[in-house]
Amino acid sequence: MLTLATLDLLLSINESELIEEIISALLGTPQLVIFFGKFPRLKNALLKDLPSWQQILQQRIKQTIIPSPLAEEFQLYQHIQSIDTTDFYQQLPNIVEKLQQLESPFAKEADTLLKAFSEYTSSGQILFIQRWRLSLILQATSFNKALLEQEKEQRLAEIQKQLLLSSNLDPIFDHNDHAAGRLWDMCKGQLHLTKQNVQLFTLYADFLKQQPDLEKLAQLLGRSQAAKSIPKESPVLEPFTRFERIPDTIPEQISGIRQSDDILRLLPTELAMLDIEELEYEFYRRLVEKKLLSYRLQGDGWQTKTTLKPVTHHHNKKQLRGPFIVCVDTSGSMGGFNEQCAKAFCLALMRIALADNRHCHIMLFSTQLVHYDLTSPNGLTQAMHFLGQTFKGGTDLASCLNATVEKMKEKIWEDADAVVISDFIAQRLPGSLIHQIKNLQQHQQHRFHAVSLSHYGKPGIMQIFDYIWRFDTGLVSRLRRKWRN
Repeated sequence: MLTLATLDLLLSINESELIEEIISALLGTPQLVIFFGKFPRLKNALLKDLPSWQQILQQRIKQTIIPSPLAEEFQLYQHIQSIDTTDFYQQLPNIVEKLQQLESPFAKEADTLLKAFSEYTSSGQILFIQRWRLSLILQATSFNKALLEQEKEQRLAEIQKQLLLSSNLDPIFDHNDHAAGRLWDMCKGQLHLTKQNVQLFTLYADFLKQQPDLEKLAQLLGRSQAAKSIPKESPVLEPFTRFERIPDTIPEQISGIRQSDDILRLLPTELAMLDIEELEYEFYRRLVEKKLLSYRLQGDGWQTKTTLKPVTHHHNKKQLRGPFIVCVDTSGSMGGFNEQCAKAFCLALMRIALADNRHCHIMLFSTQLVHYDLTSPNGLTQAMHFLGQTFKGGTDLASCLNATVEKMKEKIWEDADAVVISDFIAQRLPGSLIHQIKNLQQHQQHRFHAVSLSHYGKPGIMQIFDYIWRFDTGLVSRLRRKWRN
């Protein structure tokens, strides 16, 4: 069976040009042009997919089998190329008849050429083969274009769905080009999500706007990792160059009054003598003697001075901003406004993770653990399920922290930060767990953050955390924030 790629190769048809032409036509469709005008970052994300599209189209051409009539005609064409002139003219009537049976576009022209041949010359054979080859190239090119056009329509339908979903989520997640690119990639496998599904994201994004302090807290936590500066004294004296200021004669500013013959810088009182006839000769005398009062202009000069002194070098130990492992308390005491704050805070961390190319994994803990990976290929669906959860049950912080410690042992999470969102009204943590957490903090540089939504959290539990971020959800604090904002 003859594939389209093989036929293109034998007829010297340039597949790449056809693919580039169809992609240009795809990008030039009015629907995409309008979208690109509104969301330029999504355009950049889409353009990054072009190499993969080209590979998909090339693979499609390789796997496509050409229709049997075209395959038979091409085999007949190959046969006629291998015979001599005498056999060609003997077989030509049968070949023309076969072309008519195959309903070849070349059949009519072949019959015309057959009737026009009065002499059996090699030039006639060459002309017939050339005209047949052009017909085959035209048929193969048309088949290529029809196949690619079908792929274009299918791809356009998928892109439109993807653009619609991305445009609905764009105001929520599009912080930079990288966030737009990751959002675009995540939308590829989530085309089943509807506008109604996206309303959950919009709901909590709007809530986050109403609580700017909560969003600011998420930003501070997300950017909290900085490089550690390690001072190191150098035993060798090193040259240190500094600039010293010295007076300069270059005129820059007025520094006083002097006697001179500088007419351009004379004091107005000296110039006044020229208007008095009795003093005019006095003016010229003082001019010759260089005793006219004028402004003294002086500038500042700088020269370098090098001295030897001991220098302290600071070596920065870079700490990469790693992924987030977010533990969310879903006990009954975390319901209501606390639940809204916890979900909105996780949405803010998800936005930071997308913008900074980080992972964001959420674990809900009450009586059992539930996992959500918000930055995975199906992260939008998982985030939607998380935002639709209701908070009720008990509090088992120890099991969640145990799972976090185990997860940090995996290579992908070796630079992770743990974030616990809770009111911290929970039981005391086991000593072995506290020891494991301290070990991770001291030797692996893992950071444990506590986001406390209550003033009633147990101090003994919160001592294990590197940072404690407080966001009081009490009625008085809520009213104060509302009044302030």
